[in-house]
Amino acid sequence: MIATILLCLSIVSLGQFGFFYWRTMFMSVSALPVSDRIRVAAGMVAPAAGSQDFRAILSVYDMVPDLRGSGNSFRAIRAYYSVVEKFGRLIPAVAKWAEAETTNCSRYAAVLIDQHLERNLACAVQVRGF
Repeated sequence: MIATILLCLSIVSLGQFGFFYWRTMFMSVSALPVSDRIRVAAGMVAPAAGSQDFRAILSVYDMVPDLRGSGNSFRAIRAYYSVVEKFGRLIPAVAKWAEAETTNCSRYAAVLIDQHLERNLACAVQVRGF
């Protein structure tokens, strides 16, 4: 009985650690600047990505080919965005926090797409060298 309780507590602690680690990485990446080419491609008029730009940013990702094969790097951020957005709509007390989190989701996605484009351009330059 005690072993089962310890196992459950360990699993919960590990899950909590994993989530907080992912969130720390998420916040550090979302603090990076968003390039002009992503803002133009997504049709963003504001100089910074906002929460309302998330779907437009993901549409840019859907148009960019992935030269490394099929990657699902945006599955976690899409899930997080939709959960936080629903919390913000359902619970008015957390609406301000949800707006800030969804804005960070937009910035995170924009930075990842910009890095993705940089890798694709570097790959194209290497291919031209052959």
